Amino acid sequence: MANEFVFDDSIPTLTLEPELENVPAPAVQPEPPKVEEPVLTPEEQKIVNDFAAKIDVENTAQILQYGAGTQKKMADFSDAALANVRTQDLGEVGDLIVNVVGELKGFGAEEQKGFLGFFRKQADKLETMKANFAKAEVNVAKIGNALEQHQIRLMKDSAMLDSMYKQNLAYFKELTMYILAGKQKLAEVRSGKLAELEAKAKLSGLAEDAQAARDLSDKCDRFEKKIYDLELTRSISIQTAPQIRMIQNNDNVMVEKIQTTLVNTIPLWKNQMVLSLGIAHAGEAAAAQKQVTDITNALLKQNAEQLHLASVETAKEAERGIVDIETLKETNAKLIRTFDDVLKIQADGRAKRLAAEGEMLKMENDLKQKLLEIRNG
Repeated sequence: MANEFVFDDSIPTLTLEPELENVPAPAVQPEPPKVEEPVLTPEEQKIVNDFAAKIDVENTAQILQYGAGTQKKMADFSDAALANVRTQDLGEVGDLIVNVVGELKGFGAEEQKGFLGFFRKQADKLETMKANFAKAEVNVAKIGNALEQHQIRLMKDSAMLDSMYKQNLAYFKELTMYILAGKQKLAEVRSGKLAELEAKAKLSGLAEDAQAARDLSDKCDRFEKKIYDLELTRSISIQTAPQIRMIQNNDNVMVEKIQTTLVNTIPLWKNQMVLSLGIAHAGEAAAAQKQVTDITNALLKQNAEQLHLASVETAKEAERGIVDIETLKETNAKLIRTFDDVLKIQADGRAKRLAAEGEMLKMENDLKQKLLEIRNG
């Protein structure tokens, strides 16, 4: 393939160093469905704990670049996936199949013509059938070679998709470690330094103390939004995994179909053409009635085979459900997501109302405080 995908199976590493490229502050987006945090190994958990201790929530540049390296790797990963995974088609093989089908139809038509023109010289008919056989045989061989090349490419794509799947899991784990470390640090700051500043501001009543608490609270909020942005990126990683497996499954199905064509269909074509020549040779030495009988038997066999194939296909379709289970799963998932979105909207509404009540209470206290200052002054 033109662009080989290389899987990096090293242990995830976390860094607070800024990237070379400027990363803009992410816009606030709707919250995705919560995902279950993966279980970390003791080594990974130690990395998270040590990394959380290094995070400085008050360092604006550090927070702006937090996890940006993994997000960039995810973007590069998407570009690699787009460059390597292409829609598979038969291309030239499809044209060859059309040509061979035409040759086979012409081959069969020659037999019919020979039957209707029974009084034609048998030698001329056999020569025509042999010429058609040779032409069809060449095209069938071309199809076999083209299908084998297509099968090899699909198998390479399937192996590459395996590596992509593993790499996506590694990115998911790395993003998760960033998120866990960030949440751990955020909780530590809010319950520690921020709580102390807020308590100090309440006791002193000084504006500078209140502003210091407000500044730290704002920085915590910005860091929380950055963690949320990483969670969005992780959601993309979660969605990418089944998409990779779906494409890989399609490639594997195509490989199996090509294998069936190579070992069953193409030999069947050749056998049928050889049988047709044999019948023609036998008919050359037979009487007119025997030729009629042979052709009648051949037609009966052909119709029986067609009836068998048609019956099998009909039985398969009859056993198939009206609605595929994948469709039911998708509609069920969308329904659950609808419930989740409605519950989130309701929860956000309640949170906003509580926040508004808190703001109104604060404004009322501020007004009372100002009135007391005016009165005492």
